[in-house]
Formats: sequence, structure tokens, C-alpha cells
Amino acid sequence: MLSIIIPTFNRASFLREAIQSVLAQDQFETLYSSGEIEILIVDDGSSDGTRDIVEAFRPRVKYYYQTHKGVSSARNKGLRLAKGNLIAFLDSDDLWNRDKLRIQMNFMNAFPKVMVCYTEEIWIRRGVFVNPKKKHKKYSGYIFDKVLTICLLSLSSAMFRREVFDEVGCFDEEFPACEDYDFGIRVAQKYPVYLIRKPLIVKRGGHADQLSRKYWGMDRFRIRALEKALTLDLTLEQRRLVEQELIKKCQVLVAGYKKRNKMKDAQKYLQLIDKYKKKEEGT
Repeated sequence: MLSIIIPTFNRASFLREAIQSVLAQDQFETLYSSGEIEILIVDDGSSDGTRDIVEAFRPRVKYYYQTHKGVSSARNKGLRLAKGNLIAFLDSDDLWNRDKLRIQMNFMNAFPKVMVCYTEEIWIRRGVFVNPKKKHKKYSGYIFDKVLTICLLSLSSAMFRREVFDEVGCFDEEFPACEDYDFGIRVAQKYPVYLIRKPLIVKRGGHADQLSRKYWGMDRFRIRALEKALTLDLTLEQRRLVEQELIKKCQVLVAGYKKRNKMKDAQKYLQLIDKYKKKEEGT
């Protein structure tokens, strides 16, 4: 069975199209009639008519409400409620191409030892198609070194076996942002991540409520995730890569604080740079 989890918070204007993109999947009716698919909408405290939007799609979707706790909490609630042995997420501002599930489910069925796969993406910013930069290039296989620099494992494009969450844990609710970066590190440290080299989702960005626009200095949260990664069962090479990336992200953050004349805020990250440079030098 496949469980599709859609967390949402005050995105009624996007949510309708997101749900429609799932219902339009070319295998949806077959899977639904056989009881092999479920859609779980987890409303993280919306006040914009989200419930009314979802009502129009019942009984094909299930609706769950919680007080506002953040996207990680909403995803984790979806995971607790999900019945499937395969898990897919869809952010409520993204869309799936109609062959997304068929291609990924066929891939997972053909390769039963694969724990996670993801796909290429189409990007739209404020209604305009944009090309991802070179740094956003996706890779296949053991991609631990790649996920340290940037969040490559787009959740809307991924499909997981349930065991992944049993083994690496769920989403860290202590992260106000970059929770997907933290989760991607844990997944890539444990498993190869296979790329389907076809764009099967549309990521819509540029709107004001995106976490990347809400918080300045997103590297603050990535640095926290990298320090957390050092508690994993890493090889010596993996540890070296994490520490190197920690230094780089601290340097970027320090430069930002200096530009804003906030040297007191920069001090913590200067100390981290010093700490990990000393380790790198063996002193």
C-alpha cells in the first residue's frame, strides 16, 4: 500500500491543485478501488478555509487537523497515521506530473532492495519557469557528500519504504526550517538514494510564506544539522566531510553577520570555525 502525506498550513490557494495532481495520477483510480492507496492531509492549524477545500475531495482523501506545530510535526503525524509500506510526501504548494506514482512504484517494485528514490524537478518561481543552478544538480547512489552542501532530497519528489523511518527516525521537530536537509543527511548516510532522471514534479516557489523567506541565515539551521550529523555512526571520511562543510557554512554566516554589524551574533560561529579547524589540523 502507498500512503501519500500532504502537510499544509494556510495554503488553501495552492492545496486544491496539489490534491488534484494526485487524483489525476494515471494509476490512481485502479489503486484506490483496490484499497492500495491513501491520501492523508495533515492541516497544521490553518485558518484560511483549508478544511472546506479538502471536504470537496472526500472520500478519496483523509483530513486530520492539529494545532500549529510546524511542518515536521505535521509530517510525523502523517507517518503515525499512514498504513502504507511505501510513503510519499507532497508539499501543498507543489504538483505531481500524472505519471509520477506509476514510474516510482514500478521502480520500487522492480528493485525491492531500494529504500528510497527521487526524481528530477521542474521549477516555477512566481509563475515563471526557472532553470536550477549547477549546484542543484541531482545525483544517484551514495550521495552523502552531495547532501552536505545543499538539500538535494526534495521530499515532494521522493518515495520511501516505511523501514527508512524506523531506521533513521522521523523529522526533527526542533528545527523551524531545514528539517528536510537534516533528514536528507540521515537518509544518505544510511542508504544509496536512486535518481529517476525524469522531471516528475513541479516545485512552485517565491511566495511569501516559504520558510526560506521567513528566516534569515538559513545556514544557522544547517550548521545545527551538521553538528547533529557528527553523532551518527560516520566513517572517518564522512566525519571529515561534515566538519569541512561545517567550517564553510560557519564562514558564510559570519560574513553575513559582519555585513550587518552583528559581531556578537557571529562569535558563536567564529568559535565553531576555530574548533573544527583545530580538529582538521590535528591540534
